[in-house]
Amino acid sequence: FMIRSGLSYKLGKWLQPFLGILFHLPSQMLYVIFMGFLCGFPMGAHVTAQLYERKQLTKNEAEYLLSFCNNIGPVYFVSFALPVIGIRNTSLALLGMYGIPLLYGLILRYTSYAGKISGKESKKEKYLSEISLLEALDESVISALSGITKLGGYMIIFNLLYIFPQLLLGNRATCFLGCLFEITGGLQILKNELPILSLSMLTFGGLSCLAQTYGMIKNTNLSIYHYILHKLILTFFSFVYYFFVVL
Repeated sequence: FMIRSGLSYKLGKWLQPFLGILFHLPSQMLYVIFMGFLCGFPMGAHVTAQLYERKQLTKNEAEYLLSFCNNIGPVYFVSFALPVIGIRNTSLALLGMYGIPLLYGLILRYTSYAGKISGKESKKEKYLSEISLLEALDESVISALSGITKLGGYMIIFNLLYIFPQLLLGNRATCFLGCLFEITGGLQILKNELPILSLSMLTFGGLSCLAQTYGMIKNTNLSIYHYILHKLILTFFSFVYYFFVVL
């Protein structure tokens, strides 16, 4: 609704004094960073794809945002994941989960994407909504229902896929596969047995989150393979961080 009504641009403008100083990016991109870190999988990919489809982001901008802005939500992380894993040092866990991708995004901004992204606001009035409030609301409801259905469907499918190796090899032998297939169900299976693995897989998101992300960007020419590569890099850095700092 915020994208369709033009409020995403206004929120991005409000974020300029904070995120703008760090990233030197236009307002719409700051909006994606904010939503990608605040709302959890696959919202970062969802808003990136929607803005890209509306030509409010270039391909370089969209691919850059996908590289670090699609993460586990902080409410889910603190209220569900950490208690299940048995981690009490919330501050250090949060620093690893969100500080690493934020730092990664900053490094990419001034290295790989330094000459590919402009920090200036577009001179075109492309952020202004051209549809009525009711039309924007109607489109948003349909889009939201579709997104929720996809998310729930993928969670069910990948939880069911875990049943087969579990039946063949047993729960103990395949407990780590739960997080690989679907992170929520996997954490409940693994619990506090391998906290480093659980925390690292939260960064990756599991195959279910990869499928959800693909579902959000499949109508664009954005590469899911580049997204997976960046996720694997972030997962490795998270593993190293949690190995030396949290435990």
